Amino acid sequence: MSIFGSIMSKIFHHPKAKAAPAPAQAAPQPAPQAAPVQSAQPAPQPVPVAPMEQVDVAAVLDVMAQDTPEKLDWRRSIVDLMKLLSLDSSLAARKELAGELGYRGDTGDSASMNIWLHKQVMTKLSENGGLVPDSLR
Repeated sequence: MSIFGSIMSKIFHHPKAKAAPAPAQAAPQPAPQAAPVQSAQPAPQPVPVAPMEQVDVAAVLDVMAQDTPEKLDWRRSIVDLMKLLSLDSSLAARKELAGELGYRGDTGDSASMNIWLHKQVMTKLSENGGLVPDSLR
């Protein structure tokens, strides 16, 4: 499993993960027809689709942080986020994660890479069904 896959799995499948309903989206309206066609059967109505449930990423990570004796700044540090999730946070692991997520910068500049990684992980979590505050993306 990829490092990002492990991150998602640890957050989305955490026993204390609580799902929140996704924001409701307006159902698409059918385009008006030029002339109604006489038919013995009524036109089918669109079936409403229930919104997917999303995991509140910050809430899950906050709960995990409360259960950890070490003070970790997961909201700003990719290293602390990975430690909180009991993942390898070594430079080699972060470089591998950077490769998975398409980092094009200098992996020798670990400070810049780490900032990019944290934002990218939060963005990808959001894109994959996580509720992530804008301040973390």
